[in-house]
Amino acid sequence: MASNEGFLTDEQREMMKVATENAVNHSTSQKPLSSLLSEYVAKPSATAGGGKGYGGGSNAVKHRRSHAGKSVRAKKDGCGGKGNWGKLIDMDADYQIDRNDPNYDSGEEPFELVGATVSDPLDDYKKAVASIIDEYFSTGDVDVAAADLIELGSNEYHPYFIKRLVSVSMDRHDKEKEMASVLLSSLYTDVINPNHIRDGFVLLLESADDFVVDIPDAVNVLALFLARAVVDDILPPAFLPRASKALPVSSKGYQVVQTAEKSYLSAAHHAELVERRWGGMTRTSVEEVKKKIADILKEYMETGDAYEACRCIRELGVSFFHHEVVKRALVSGMESDAAEPLVLNLLKEAASENLISSSQMVKGFSRLRESLDDLALDIPSAKSKFDLIVPKAISGGWLDASFSDASGESGRQQMEDEKLKRFKEEVVTIIHEYFNSDDIPELIRSLEDLGAPEYNPIFLKKLVTLALDRKNREKEMASVLLSSLHIEMFTTEDVADGFVMLLESAEDTALDILDASNELALFLARAVIDDVLAPYSLEEISSRLQPNSSGTETVKMARSLIFARHAGERLLRCWGGGTGWAVEDAKDKILNLLEEYESSGLVSEACKCIHELGMPFFNHEVVKKALVMAMEKKKDKIVMELLQESFGEGLITINQMTKGFTRVKDGLEDLALDIPNAKEKFSEYVEHAKKNGWVSSSFVTSLTEDSKLG
Repeated sequence: MASNEGFLTDEQREMMKVATENAVNHSTSQKPLSSLLSEYVAKPSATAGGGKGYGGGSNAVKHRRSHAGKSVRAKKDGCGGKGNWGKLIDMDADYQIDRNDPNYDSGEEPFELVGATVSDPLDDYKKAVASIIDEYFSTGDVDVAAADLIELGSNEYHPYFIKRLVSVSMDRHDKEKEMASVLLSSLYTDVINPNHIRDGFVLLLESADDFVVDIPDAVNVLALFLARAVVDDILPPAFLPRASKALPVSSKGYQVVQTAEKSYLSAAHHAELVERRWGGMTRTSVEEVKKKIADILKEYMETGDAYEACRCIRELGVSFFHHEVVKRALVSGMESDAAEPLVLNLLKEAASENLISSSQMVKGFSRLRESLDDLALDIPSAKSKFDLIVPKAISGGWLDASFSDASGESGRQQMEDEKLKRFKEEVVTIIHEYFNSDDIPELIRSLEDLGAPEYNPIFLKKLVTLALDRKNREKEMASVLLSSLHIEMFTTEDVADGFVMLLESAEDTALDILDASNELALFLARAVIDDVLAPYSLEEISSRLQPNSSGTETVKMARSLIFARHAGERLLRCWGGGTGWAVEDAKDKILNLLEEYESSGLVSEACKCIHELGMPFFNHEVVKKALVMAMEKKKDKIVMELLQESFGEGLITINQMTKGFTRVKDGLEDLALDIPNAKEKFSEYVEHAKKNGWVSSSFVTSLTEDSKLG
């Protein structure tokens, strides 16, 4: 071929490929592809033998030469034939779209990305509650505010409503402050749950430093709101010390808590003082309403006119306070057998007219149920009468049936709470006695006497928590006790549940014990080393904790301790080697006492030595070594005598005996290498143990199943 005219060299093709890719990826910022190519291909080709390069000038891209030497225009939208690059390079800088063109395609129109504002649900919520609060301060209508808040939804944002309500009222008159407190009390449980109330006040305390900038007496005002919340029973008194620990001492929030606690809640007659602190405007009306309700009920008892009583109740205009009507009416019905039918009729009529809502009815019954113990001092039969009224109200259709379930559940819950409270008090005493006496068998007997195995995880949490705040001796004793309890009383699930409870409260524990996280990691790792927990249990425990929490970090720390070099020895001696050293030494002592027993044959002396070891949780090692000695030295008779005597004296428990036999069973394959008849001998020992009741039935069952499988 005489000339390369009309063809690209390899180098030119590579440049074309790069230019094409750049045009696609950077079309808005790069030169037109036609310019790039024309700038390059206009140069003489190095391989063309000095001939003209392909193309020339600005039209190099618009036209190409065919093999016949004719000039050919590239087809629209590409497909221009072999060697033609199509529409991608057919770009004119002055090209414009003609909407009147019959071939006009709207898809060729240039487009722009239009930014859309994404609304934040929390911002929308804050704007909505600001309107609700302003309207409430204008009208004073609690019902409308409650209904608006319910309609708004987004319950998870209720803490911000509380913050907004209180912060707005702080900069207003006492009337609005009182109204804010009354609204919070009215919304409590019905609309806003206790946790949201707590979280709302946490937000307020955290923002106290900002409030002071605009409201000079913000600390005092916020302290009064906090005290009022405690007096109105919407915050528990325990909130104050917890908040004090969580807040920096130098913060205004800390000052708020201290002021509330020392200036208001510690004063004589503090409840009355706090309630009337803002002039008692709304509170006075509440007191007046209570008096008017009492007068209405008194008049109704005399006349029996339910219609008139309902009219008077409606005229009070305090639908949010109708639970007080229910409570007082029920008390009146309990005071007199003759009044009970009248009370039931009034409440039924009020419910049928939708005067008293279902939630207010339930709240009235709930308030009375909670005060039955006090009421029983004046009306001995109050509880029994209340239990008779509830089914009548439910069957009459004016009390929600769920109240009966809640009532029974509440009663059961109350009993459960009392039982748990007593358990916690008693185990604290038991643990303190153990730390003083180091008597594990006595502690186990005390726990068995309590008869509450379902609370085993709580005992573990209390044991470790108390040990954390003591010296290394008590920490070592706690770990040793856990190992013993796991064998005697606690399941692996109990131990895992106990550690989960500990790790869930790790952040609170760290407020009192600075090194709590490291110490908990040691306790957890030590439990694995002592075979109280399996290594995989750490994964299970971690999965039950909040991600990225202090608890999960503690589990990670424990895992690293376990897999460190010489982890077993280090963890056994992590608290100075107290009993941890004894565990290592005990194996040698057990071996020595068995050798002495083999020589002397004195069962009583051997039992005395076992008792003096003072490690009942480790007596399974005695069983294991004794059985191995019997196999190796053919001392079956004296070993069986020793085990029988130890079991008969209660020195070695059935759990320890079972664990010892289990450990020998698990190691039979290795033992058979040195003792060929190890399996036959072990079968004989098991039969002897079954006959004398040394081992648990579950162990015997497992052996039977293993033999069938074999």
